[in-house]
Amino acid sequence: MTEQGTLLSVRNLRTEFKSQRGPVRVVDGVSFDVGHGKIVGLVGESGSGKSMTALSLMGLVPSPPGTISADSVLLDGTDLTRLTADQMRRKRGRDISMVFQEPMTALNPVKTMIQQVGEPLSIHTDLSRRAIREKVLHMFETVGIPEPAARLKAYPHELSGGLRQRAMIAMGLICEPKLLIADEPTTALDVTTQAQILRLMVALRDRVGTAIVMITHDLGIIAEMCDEVNVMYAGQIVEQASVFDLFDRPSHPYTRGLLASIPKATEKRGGNRLNSIPGVVPNLAKLPGGCRFHPRCGDAMPICKIKPPELTELGNGHKVRCWLHDKQGGTP
Repeated sequence: MTEQGTLLSVRNLRTEFKSQRGPVRVVDGVSFDVGHGKIVGLVGESGSGKSMTALSLMGLVPSPPGTISADSVLLDGTDLTRLTADQMRRKRGRDISMVFQEPMTALNPVKTMIQQVGEPLSIHTDLSRRAIREKVLHMFETVGIPEPAARLKAYPHELSGGLRQRAMIAMGLICEPKLLIADEPTTALDVTTQAQILRLMVALRDRVGTAIVMITHDLGIIAEMCDEVNVMYAGQIVEQASVFDLFDRPSHPYTRGLLASIPKATEKRGGNRLNSIPGVVPNLAKLPGGCRFHPRCGDAMPICKIKPPELTELGNGHKVRCWLHDKQGGTP
């Protein structure tokens, strides 16, 4: 069973894809928890494994070529890894939902919004068509879609990006799931709409009690939204902490690099150039030996090139995957 207060408990999640070079592990030993009603962030650069972690939890990785395994993925006490494909389909939408990164590609272009947003209700409940219409209309009002009755018969291309994103959130929450996974929910939206969407998600969390996994590369969103944070790099979690600990004492060089790259409002225009992390996220089919971050790390030691570090507990649930904080003190 999960610990008291824990809704989702992920242990040693692994996702591999077959390739001509052999299996490529895109999610490698990921473990984290999400408490009831909590917002937990997954943050990192593009290619770090955030979205693939979400798709793995939802059981949406195509097989073949993908393969998902884990010690356990417990959602309110039910191990999702032991469910059949049909059982998992019954879970999706009802107990666990996802807001995808780009609503225009996630929505069906030939179906109206009431058909798509109401579909989870058609699958998971015995409500009549009239009752489904009323519930979709109420959810449109809840997520702040103007003229909601007129939007029911609209097609995705007839809505703005912000309205499509609100409709996606309405679809994700229509069955009041226990867990919502939001994959870059504000990508390509203007800053005003971004702020509205984020406030909406927090308000719905407070009203419905749904826990949220927030996937983003934006540390500003993490600071505003999340209770706890998991920093991902090259398919692994390299730092775990409460949002306060992460920003107060970032402990992994990668996390410090991400924070240093955020532009500061107090800096004068025309001043120093923005900081950046040198190099790029490694090719997962050809990972460096030892610590996966060492080719980009200014604090790398000899052991970093030889032996991969494990997550080390720093206290208060703050963990970091780095030899700088290992008890061996960087000595092989």
